[in-house]
Amino acid sequence: MKEVRYFYDPDLSGSLPEEEAKHVVRVLRMKEGDIINLMDGRGSFHEAEITTASNHRCLYRILSSCEQTRPWAGKIHLAVAPTKLNDRIEWLAEKATEIGWDRVSFLNCQFSERRNIKTERIEKILVSATKQSHKAWIPQVDEMLSFKDFVKEFGNSSGNDDTDRFICHCYEGEKLHLKDVVKKGRNCIVMIGPEGDFSVEEVALAEQYGFKPVTLGTSRLRTETAALVAVHLMQLEQA
Repeated sequence: MKEVRYFYDPDLSGSLPEEEAKHVVRVLRMKEGDIINLMDGRGSFHEAEITTASNHRCLYRILSSCEQTRPWAGKIHLAVAPTKLNDRIEWLAEKATEIGWDRVSFLNCQFSERRNIKTERIEKILVSATKQSHKAWIPQVDEMLSFKDFVKEFGNSSGNDDTDRFICHCYEGEKLHLKDVVKKGRNCIVMIGPEGDFSVEEVALAEQYGFKPVTLGTSRLRTETAALVAVHLMQLEQA
């Protein structure tokens, strides 16, 4: 059976974005009358017929559309301090998208090794991974926020909404395992710190804003590994 290949056009404008058009026409050598599969990144797949194919343009008309059902129940939101090496956070972005998540936020923490990130690069990786894994939703990428600003924006000390909030850290104290506290159907935010962990003050602030401390187990994990484990656990419990 021939592998289904998806092309991304968020606007469904009838004209593929230039990069996608080049791949269709120059690499795959498709032509007028050929059928292509589109994704809009917002939950629908579309079958379309190419009406014009030239070196830099690929026009199409949509033949049919199919709205997809999200395979997991609650929204999965990861907040992570970027790693010192870009390739590790890019690896995380790709693999987490293959597993399935909804949003990623980048944290500037007290012990952060990297205090800036190219979100445009991450977005391109997410698009590619979404197409490759046949997902119907492109995850949202947030610009980097300071730890303090993030917990104030996304925290809720009253706990009376539909979102559960957790912070993973390595300090001593009573902590439940993440897999035991994620509840199917509820949105979930998990924070993962830098290699040097969150500071004591950051953990205290997060708890003040409704983030509950959790553990990912007894193994000592690198930032990108811990983040991927967190996404996978959330995904398993929400499936």
